[in-house]
Amino acid sequence: MSTILIGTSGYSYTEWVGPVYPKGTKSEEFLASYAQLFPTVELNFSYYRMPEAAQLALMHQTAPSLRFSIKAHQSLTHVIDARQWREQATLFRRSLEPLLSHNVLDAVLLQFPSSFHYEVDQRKYLDSLLRVLSPLPLAVEFRNSRWYNNRTLDSLRERRVCFVSLDLPQIQGNPPVMDVPTSSLAYLRLHGRNKETWWGSDAASRYDYLYSDSELKALLERVLSLTVGSQTILVYFNNHRRGQAVANAKHLRELLAASGGEACMSQKQALSTST
Repeated sequence: MSTILIGTSGYSYTEWVGPVYPKGTKSEEFLASYAQLFPTVELNFSYYRMPEAAQLALMHQTAPSLRFSIKAHQSLTHVIDARQWREQATLFRRSLEPLLSHNVLDAVLLQFPSSFHYEVDQRKYLDSLLRVLSPLPLAVEFRNSRWYNNRTLDSLRERRVCFVSLDLPQIQGNPPVMDVPTSSLAYLRLHGRNKETWWGSDAASRYDYLYSDSELKALLERVLSLTVGSQTILVYFNNHRRGQAVANAKHLRELLAASGGEACMSQKQALSTST
């Protein structure tokens, strides 16, 4: 039986007060309010600033039933210093101890930019990074399409590392859709399909997108396909503008429940622990 956990990428958005959180909700109350809606969240702040163990321990205390995925710091994926990345990786790994010790860490997301090319030096670096961070539950997201090949998939399978599936505009410069489980964990990130504003705009415009009912039904088929060979499937909506990620996540959950099957039962069980 596969467990499907649906949530959003991030939770601490002031513009969600009203559309998502009750009016008057304070920022320090966002996480507890979010935990009433979904069983899992993808933390993104950790990309911009190195997380601290005390900070993550407090987050767990605030929402004890909530499960976490966390994005790796940019020093490991975007601004890589050959002399310091190992130290940064060790620092990052140590900060996760509170989530690990309470068994609420589902994934560490390594999101690499399109400038991270499929070349010898980059492949060697990735191999070293995965070794240093092992045995954390690792998930790798590639934005450069040259990584989308059998050699990459086989290498991730050998290391029991998840190949992240994406949904984003199918335009030049973006990788193709590929849903291939490479570990017991599957991970789907839904970024929206704003073709016109994907390049050359700010993040607010890029992720200002609401999936339609027909698009969500097609996404559900992708989610269910990932249950073959995967024990846990994490699904995160990143179209966070004006709370659209929350609306889409709730709707996908409803579609999942209506579809029936073992995956649906697992989702209901996960939800029951978060309320």
